[in-house]
Amino acid sequence: MHNAAFESLGLEWRYVKLPVAPDALDETVRALPESGYRGANVTIPHKEAALALADDASDAARAIGAANTLTFADGSIRADNTDAAGLLAALPEEPRGTTALILGAGGAGRAAAWALREAGADVSVWNRTTERAEALAADLGVASVEAPVGAELVVNATSVGLRPGDPVEDLPVAWIDPPRLAVELVYGEHETPFSAWAQSVGARVVDGLEVLVRQGALSFESWTGREAPVEVMRQAARASRRT
Repeated sequence: MHNAAFESLGLEWRYVKLPVAPDALDETVRALPESGYRGANVTIPHKEAALALADDASDAARAIGAANTLTFADGSIRADNTDAAGLLAALPEEPRGTTALILGAGGAGRAAAWALREAGADVSVWNRTTERAEALAADLGVASVEAPVGAELVVNATSVGLRPGDPVEDLPVAWIDPPRLAVELVYGEHETPFSAWAQSVGARVVDGLEVLVRQGALSFESWTGREAPVEVMRQAARASRRT
C-alpha cells in the first residue's frame, strides 16, 4: 500500500521489508538514515526497543510505551505510535461518551485502550490473564474486568484469528450483549472468528485491514510531509489480500 501511495504521488520512494534480529536493531536503525531511508515501520518484537533508541517521541508513543513508526530528519530519530490514532481514524463515529471493551492487554490492547480513553470513551479491559488487564488498567486509568461485559464498542486486540481455524470460543463473547460497533485488529486473508461473531449479532464491523491502512497513512504523512492517498492505499491493501 505504501508503494502504491508513493507511485500515485509521483514519489520515487520504495517501501521494503527488512528482517532484523533483536540484538541488531539499534545498529541497524542508526545506519538507515545514512543509507537513504526517511523512516521505518517497526513491528513485534521491536516496538518497545524502537521507542528506547529514539531521540524524541510523541505523547502517544510515550504513553503506550511502544513505537511502530520511526522518522529520520535532521540527524535525529523520532518515534511515534500510529496504532492509536489509526484505530480512531478507522472508526465510523466518534467514541466520546460510549462504553468500550478491549479484549486483550498486550501492546495492541494498550494502544487501543489509551486511544479510546483519550477520545472520551469509558474503557474496560479484559485479558485471559487477569493480572495483565489489571496492570494495564492501573497504568492508563481505565477499568479492568474479570469477564467480558457488554459495551457499545468492542475491540479484539487478542491474537485469536491470526491462525485459520481459531475457534470463537477462545474469546468469551457469546454471553455479552451485542455491541453497536466491533473493531477487529487482526488482519489477513480469512475472516476472523471475532468478525464472524460480530456480524452474526448485527454489529457494524471495522476490519483489521482498515485499521492497518489508517495506521499506514499516518506513517506515510510523517515520512513524506504529504497528505496520504488513503483510498489508493486501501485499494492496494485489499487487492494484496485477494492475491
